[in-house]
Amino acid sequence: MTTFVDRVELHVAAGSGGHGCASVHREKFKPLGGPDGGNGGRGGDVILVVDQDVTTLLDYHHSPHRKATNGQPGAGDNRSGKDGQDLVLPVPDGTVVMDREGNVLADMVGQGTTFVAGQGGRGGLGNAALASARRKAPGFALLGVPGEERDLVLELKTVADVALVGYPSAGKSSLISVLSAAKPKIADYPFTTLVPNLGVVTAGSTVYTVADVPGLIPGASQGRGLGLEFLRHVERCSVLVHVLDTATLESDRDPVSDLDVIEEELRQYGAGLENRPRIVVLNKIDVPDGQDLAEMVRPDLEARGYRVFEVSAVAHKGLKELSFGLAELVAAARAAKPKEEATRIVIRPKAVDDSGFTVKREDDGIFRVRGEKPERWIRQTDFNNDEAVGYLADRLSRLGVEDELMKAGARAGDGVAIGPEENAVVFDWEPTMMAGAEMLGRRGEDHRLEAPRPAAQRRRDREAERDEAQRAYDDFEPF
Repeated sequence: MTTFVDRVELHVAAGSGGHGCASVHREKFKPLGGPDGGNGGRGGDVILVVDQDVTTLLDYHHSPHRKATNGQPGAGDNRSGKDGQDLVLPVPDGTVVMDREGNVLADMVGQGTTFVAGQGGRGGLGNAALASARRKAPGFALLGVPGEERDLVLELKTVADVALVGYPSAGKSSLISVLSAAKPKIADYPFTTLVPNLGVVTAGSTVYTVADVPGLIPGASQGRGLGLEFLRHVERCSVLVHVLDTATLESDRDPVSDLDVIEEELRQYGAGLENRPRIVVLNKIDVPDGQDLAEMVRPDLEARGYRVFEVSAVAHKGLKELSFGLAELVAAARAAKPKEEATRIVIRPKAVDDSGFTVKREDDGIFRVRGEKPERWIRQTDFNNDEAVGYLADRLSRLGVEDELMKAGARAGDGVAIGPEENAVVFDWEPTMMAGAEMLGRRGEDHRLEAPRPAAQRRRDREAERDEAQRAYDDFEPF
């Protein structure tokens, strides 16, 4: 049964916003008390959070589809809908978030680091929020915006100071078990270690973590064996330790050739591993032939510039010198890292000539409008409501979409698409005869809500109407 997973595909869907409500307040002796439709609630976000208690992506391997809750619709009497609940997904420290194309979206290192994987949709405004001095009784409300849906790839890269690398059965698991309190599976057959193991080592005042990476073989960087699956766990380590078997039973292997093979695989994998400080551990010197072979190859390794330690995980030989030697390298690597600067707020003002949308004529003659505001407004519009469609036309006109369509050569009857090709609203364009304040004053007016005129004013208005009718009669000339 799978117990460790370090790469998964995750399908997230944020909650959709609730629809706004179109309602008119009614009570005894006040049948038309004005609009009182409430706003819809915001949809919940999908948020990834680093949790130190989580060490694997196994949960998302079994349940890859995750969805936050939707916002509730608004109601009459100015009651706003309840916001959707955010869905918080814990991930291990060192998780890299990518899209399907492999572009890195977030590198999550450090307890509490968060990333919004899916943005919840906005709630629609009710007609109470849409009312104004010139639009006193809107007969429509805005729809909620659908939540963001994304397909993500999560990869776990172990966060450790030291990585133990080497051939299968070189003794890496035994070494980490005696250096720390880790209890990995240990056996005398290749590929015993199928998952990275982490251990904490204390050497004097320095505390550091060691990762036991599953065995590498020739061609690991191209996918042979298990190496390609776990080489990513070496990327974050500051120090590399080559664990070489001095008591191998294979006649075609020796510590120097093993070192050359592993170094070549690290070089081909890249990711800056060729520049990491490294040391060599000649393991299994408790075996007589192993001690002799270690003494034979040590001068050659030191001539290459490696710092060499002879150890025996079984007999506990040379472990103290190794742990303090690693502590020195870890401390030096930590000191060499640039200090983290205080969080800076970067302000990127919008360009003066940035209209917030684009209009482009495509090969088939369709004029496509792209932009955050027009596309959101389209999703918020109830196209079964003529007043809502008119409100959308007014908003687009005020934004300048109509002017840009004219500049692009659009004529009455031409096709206009707002949104991406796979999810666009297409219509035949008819330029509005008038827009802006005059048109806004006509949409949503309800004269029943106007304050009654005084009796004297009504009498004067009736007299003026009679006088106007009399003048029209006197001026009438029959044919």
